[in-house]
Amino acid sequence: MELRICHMYPDVLNLYGDGGNIRCMSQRLRWRGIGAEITRLPIGSAASLSGYDLVFIGGGQDFEQQVLLEDLHRGKDREIRAAVEDGLPFLAICGGYQMLGSYYETYDGQRCDFIGALDLYTVGSSTRMIGNYSFQCGESSGGSVVVGFENHSGKTWLGSGLQPLGTVLSGYGNNGQDGSEGARYQNVFGTYSHGPLLPKNPALCDFILLTALERKYGAAELVPLDDRAELAAHDEMLKRLR
Repeated sequence: MELRICHMYPDVLNLYGDGGNIRCMSQRLRWRGIGAEITRLPIGSAASLSGYDLVFIGGGQDFEQQVLLEDLHRGKDREIRAAVEDGLPFLAICGGYQMLGSYYETYDGQRCDFIGALDLYTVGSSTRMIGNYSFQCGESSGGSVVVGFENHSGKTWLGSGLQPLGTVLSGYGNNGQDGSEGARYQNVFGTYSHGPLLPKNPALCDFILLTALERKYGAAELVPLDDRAELAAHDEMLKRLR
């Protein structure tokens, strides 16, 4: 067994060590004897998403998102939308999560049109939502409790076709108002959690990996790992937040 993982825009979307999620996924696969082939697709790359089993998009600041617009609208937007509808798993963090939506309207009223792969939009606010936080994943995303770090001024609102990735237990999440965090659509996992997210949340990491393996092979299972160190870090942060 093997997963081919695509890291999109690692040169401009890698805030707060988001690229560590790639290292976490690949290592947890290799510990189980499952191959992991990682390909980086920087800005300007003409390579297709065809043949990949999982796509990761990290976070970035507003300026970095705007730099990507021209590259996205050369055809990557259509390709990403088609891949999402085909069930290709995506993990998208903060700016990468926003980028999959319809648009971002800045606090001063400037609108950046994104790709519309997910029925959501983001509006900038004067309040920065920052700090460690936690949320409970929905049943369709494994149901685990996730700890993470958020830092965003954009408030994201989900359309009727989306489920949140989870429900906020502490912190802000999508907008600090409706209790939602992130988004799930098809096999897309969108979240505001930096950190990186996956090393201290092994249950969510394995759920995403299993989603990709089952899509590729039809049936798969992941043997348990010794996650005592990861769970100790997770539980300590959760204790502080509570």
